[in-house]
Amino acid sequence: MDADAIGCRTVHEITMRFHTYRENIMAIAVALILLLLLAGGLGFLMYLAFRRRPTGSPKKFRARGRGPDAHTVMVAFGDSITHATLSADWVGTLRDRLGPDGYAFVNAGLNGHTSADLLRRLDEVVACHPDAVTIMVGTNDVRNGVPLAQFRANLETITSRLLARTTARIALLSATPLGENLTGQANRTLADYNAVVKQTAERTGVDYLPVHEGIAEHFGPGATASQFAFGFGLAFRVAVRHYLFRRSLDDITRGNGLTMLTDHLHLSDRAGMVVADLVANWLCRVPAPTR
Repeated sequence: MDADAIGCRTVHEITMRFHTYRENIMAIAVALILLLLLAGGLGFLMYLAFRRRPTGSPKKFRARGRGPDAHTVMVAFGDSITHATLSADWVGTLRDRLGPDGYAFVNAGLNGHTSADLLRRLDEVVACHPDAVTIMVGTNDVRNGVPLAQFRANLETITSRLLARTTARIALLSATPLGENLTGQANRTLADYNAVVKQTAERTGVDYLPVHEGIAEHFGPGATASQFAFGFGLAFRVAVRHYLFRRSLDDITRGNGLTMLTDHLHLSDRAGMVVADLVANWLCRVPAPTR
């Protein structure tokens, strides 16, 4: 083989290797871009479902002020059932329903919080100068094994301090069910905590709203077979279906074989409406303050 032929073959091989190298680089670049997009999408999904602050948080309300048209400010104080990034937004329902009539709503719910967390956050509620406060907590106390006596002490302290530091009308809401099997261990334990909620309301002279009872009466006949099975994986799948595929919370609930709870813990739209109706009826009994 002459020198020219060898040279041509060498150039051809170099060219082919260059094209292969460039294609590999392009494939790696595309894969990295896709991974970054996926990571960004998952990160945004995690933010929407678990990290973002509720609409109308105490901080935002204090920055904006109550406004001249609001005759009644209600603070909803609680955990993820109130926060509503993974649960029906019953506070938002009230805002849409009663906002035009002079009611302002502050959502002071945060995912994962217990009665101890609410006690630590009490100042942010007081700073809103509320005319009405609802308190719904207890499911995470049960899940985290907070002793019943400690839960009682925390709830009584929260209620007593709000009575002492505000002029607000207060309602304690029974904690929502832990799964739809009312005879299961989770709900049997929760019953003791809800008894404390009702006793605390009676002892401190505030109102009691039967949220647990109102939701439980809508459970389907087959719900007793469903054991409490909440976990991060199930909650994440709910988030994917709701935020990514735009499925309604009621559809997700039915798809999981449940009636009122999307993931054995958080509220479907139907269950959220039960809470909204109870609180709206209570608010209508709260006289508007004179200002």
